[in-house]
Amino acid sequence: MDESIVSAVQDDLTGRYLTFYIEDVIYSLPLNHVIEIIGIQHITHIPSVPYYIKGVVNLRGKVVPITDVRLKFGLPERPYDDKTCIVIVMINDMHIGLIVDRVAEVVTLEKMNTAPPPTNERRMGDSYLDSISTLSEKIILNIDCMKFFQTDLAELFIQES
Repeated sequence: MDESIVSAVQDDLTGRYLTFYIEDVIYSLPLNHVIEIIGIQHITHIPSVPYYIKGVVNLRGKVVPITDVRLKFGLPERPYDDKTCIVIVMINDMHIGLIVDRVAEVVTLEKMNTAPPPTNERRMGDSYLDSISTLSEKIILNIDCMKFFQTDLAELFIQES
């Protein structure tokens, strides 16, 4: 693909985020990491992985690991419903699925309405935040994808070696 086209697409995605809910809290992921959104499907369990990694799915011939965001944030598991879905993201050329309670919308977040997250060593989920934004009087917690997957990616690369 022409580098100028790739650059134009990246510029168009700057400041754009996919928002989703975990319980009543709105989170977001940078849109440039999001590949697609799929419904819940059969997940094959894999032994000896962290409890929040539900397993893998076959996505058009590609094996994709699936992480339950609720569990990674230390929240209780809940039954999946018709709004539960999997957001497929790409991190370091690897597709990874995130189970979320429900997807909300794609938004543009302005830097002037964004602040760094407060530090709180007791809550593990805070360490995954890049920033906190406000949009139409809603609070949005912006996830840093590299921080969110840092431990998991390290384990995957060690296992592949």
